[in-house]
Amino acid sequence: MIRTLTRPDQVRLSRRDASVYLFYRKVGRRHLCVVTKRVQPDVGFIMTAYLTDKVKEGEVAWRK
Repeated sequence: MIRTLTRPDQVRLSRRDASVYLFYRKVGRRHLCVVTKRVQPDVGFIMTAYLTDKVKEGEVAWRK
């Protein structure tokens, strides 16, 4: 999970909440998604993490 946050393949913005970021990293045939929420410019927390078959739609904030 740490590698996904420090070296993601891409980061997307949530379509529902602009303060939620989805960090994706390819793990085998699937993607690990780590969902974070920013509450202040330099403060945030991990909400959840899960494996998925595809990357969710949403604005790309950063791409490798």
